[in-house]
Amino acid sequence: MAQLSCPKCESKEATKSGIVGGRQRYKCKNCGYHYSVAKTGKETSPYYVIKALQLYVEGVSYREIERLLGVSHVSVMNWVKKYGVKAPRQTEYHPTYKILNQKELAEFFARPENLKGAGMMVTELGDKYMMIRWERFRQG
Repeated sequence: MAQLSCPKCESKEATKSGIVGGRQRYKCKNCGYHYSVAKTGKETSPYYVIKALQLYVEGVSYREIERLLGVSHVSVMNWVKKYGVKAPRQTEYHPTYKILNQKELAEFFARPENLKGAGMMVTELGDKYMMIRWERFRQG
């Protein structure tokens, strides 16, 4: 059995104390606190968490992040809440994005007209690249 520590007093001295919800329950010998082992489940790679948070900060919507990364928009909302990420309020600029392979990205940057009039960022997205570009809202 792996050495578990009590979440309350961090003592390693514990005894088994039944099963609750299919998970082993323990009782700390030091403080008497009852606790269960961590729930095992599907865990998302930190790569996707970081990418989702980056996209959120850049102004990409939860649903759009879901479509791009293949993770639930609810998971993205939970990560935003968990890590306290706040996207800046955007009034003058709006992000647009394109998914490009390496060849397409090189061709895009080879044309000078693509590099004017907007800020942009390129980030890896699996075996492709995502280019996020900020353009001013048109006044009209």
